[in-house]
Amino acid sequence: MAFSQEQLPELLLRYFRQQREIFGDGFVLSREKWEVLLHSLERGGPVPAGPIDPKKKAELLHQFYEQIKNCQRCPLGETRINFVFGVGDPDAKLMLIGEAPGKDEDEQGEPFVGRAGQLLNKILKAIQFEREEVYIANILKCRPPNNRDPLPDEVAQCEPYLHRQIEIIQPKLILALGRVAGQTLLKTKTSLANLRGRLHEYRGIPLIVTFHPAALLRNPQFKRPTWYDVQYARKVYDAIMAGRPPETISYPSP
Repeated sequence: MAFSQEQLPELLLRYFRQQREIFGDGFVLSREKWEVLLHSLERGGPVPAGPIDPKKKAELLHQFYEQIKNCQRCPLGETRINFVFGVGDPDAKLMLIGEAPGKDEDEQGEPFVGRAGQLLNKILKAIQFEREEVYIANILKCRPPNNRDPLPDEVAQCEPYLHRQIEIIQPKLILALGRVAGQTLLKTKTSLANLRGRLHEYRGIPLIVTFHPAALLRNPQFKRPTWYDVQYARKVYDAIMAGRPPETISYPSP
């Protein structure tokens, strides 16, 4: 029996799900890679290899949003007001990633729009970035009840969406905002204190961890170390954009 090109993703998806059910997560791929594969097939396949035209990035992001905006993969889909996809320049070289939407974000459908978002805008301006120049997203696209930490199953369902955004945007540097974002992206339980001040890597992209802006509102004493973090991020960013090894950039002395 012949199959059309349009039918192939659905047939492959059905086949791989069946194999996973029979043989478990350990069959060929790890659980994380199974999730990426299955989500990719459901979205219609991988993004184009190599650099993507900026206009094409905007189109791809819009198409992806339309595909997933009604997601009901976890119970958060039933309690959200808005699906908070992401905002910013589709061709951004700096991408900021938080943990999940809060109350204001859930109501407005945009990440970092409350008091923490206003502070984030000021932080960006302090290192010569405008909000419109970067891309801002969260690991989860829906608000957890009472702003609790994301649950492992919620991350497993939602992080592949973030992977897709990163694949399309192709940032040169990621700034993880807060302990939960840093630990989740780096798959570690290391404390925020030990994650800060170092250059990490996430899916082949340099990554720096700093405080979440909301933490600065609750604890003003965190503003000074955050300033060191974002100064470091700016220097690493400039080195990357100039084609210099970012590993050579030292963390600012307190």
